Amino acid sequence: MSVLSLACRLIKSHIRRSFFFTSGIHAGIYISRNYNVPDIRKLAETGLSLAKHHIETTYRKLSSQKESDDVSE
Repeated sequence: MSVLSLACRLIKSHIRRSFFFTSGIHAGIYISRNYNVPDIRKLAETGLSLAKHHIETTYRKLSSQKESDDVSE
């Protein structure tokens, strides 16, 4: 295999990969502009907020005042 044919193969594979990458970018831009796509960052922040609230309420230690009220009863 000559150096020239190897170089041509590398260039063709690079162009092929670049084509699919740029096609995906253009498709994503088109979809995000023309369709109602949810904001992923906002969705993730809401999910993390809900998870944090759930963990805090589930695993929260009792305060010392509540413990003393429970003991005196």
